[in-house]
Amino acid sequence: MAEQALRHIPVMLNEAVEGLAVREGGRYLDGTFGRGGHARAVLSRLGPHGRLLLMDRDPQAVAAAQKAFADDPRVSIRHANFSTLAEWDETAEGLDGVLLDLGVSSPQLDEAARGFSFMADAPLDMRMDTTQGESAADFLTHADEREIADVLWTFGEERFSRKIARAIVERRGESPITRTGELAALIERVVGRREPGKHPATRSFQALRIRVNGELDALQRGLDAALERLNVGGRLSVISFHSLEDRAVKLFIRDHSGRVQGSRRGPPVAAAPALLAAVGKAQFPSEAEQAANPRARSAVLRVAEKLPQGGHA
Repeated sequence: MAEQALRHIPVMLNEAVEGLAVREGGRYLDGTFGRGGHARAVLSRLGPHGRLLLMDRDPQAVAAAQKAFADDPRVSIRHANFSTLAEWDETAEGLDGVLLDLGVSSPQLDEAARGFSFMADAPLDMRMDTTQGESAADFLTHADEREIADVLWTFGEERFSRKIARAIVERRGESPITRTGELAALIERVVGRREPGKHPATRSFQALRIRVNGELDALQRGLDAALERLNVGGRLSVISFHSLEDRAVKLFIRDHSGRVQGSRRGPPVAAAPALLAAVGKAQFPSEAEQAANPRARSAVLRVAEKLPQGGHA
């Protein structure tokens, strides 16, 4: 199956790891282990006194990490959302680098039973951490029409959000929507085929996934936590896959860069102390990588470095 070939291909592997500027004796955190492509590359650059901390909110990813690295004394593993990285005692000594590979992982998409994809009929779950929280089906059962429409518009930029929300509420009046196939078929009936090469349910599924997993809130808290724990000179390397994520990362780096903020219509706002400096410009996957791994096509990598207090961007 062609999809299976994509399962273990880490996106922008060399660029993301190069962005960390790994030192042999450094201490690094991969907050989104997935299946460990980036983690293995970081570990290969560490010496015997280096440390690699691994986090993932997905129990299956944590199990894969334990199977691969449980016997390596340089590695510690934690089942948790990267947004809580500052609460982990292992990070208290400071970090020389934090890597985040955002969004849904290939294994999550490829396993139909997880409910992330409309390509196969399965329970409408979408939780990255299957041990807690409500599923997408749960959300669609209790949310009112306006809340559903707001989620589809805000997190999916779905132009037909109101029509889809109305159809969902009408449909659940007959019976709950509990499967991916049901939801995908309903959305296709409402909006039709409007974008060549893109299923009409794509934006809605993305929006529900982001809402169910609280992804944008987790990202903001995770960026704050990473900045708190990074040592001076430590690097933040973040791969995003859609504009909402990338905008959040871009603004976070800008807002901590010490630049004067404000608009042309108003007085400038005093700049906060510079805490981060962008390292180069945003990077994108090469044409060769996009051809080899279509899921890399929307990726954007941003790297920043922690500055000393009162440093200069």
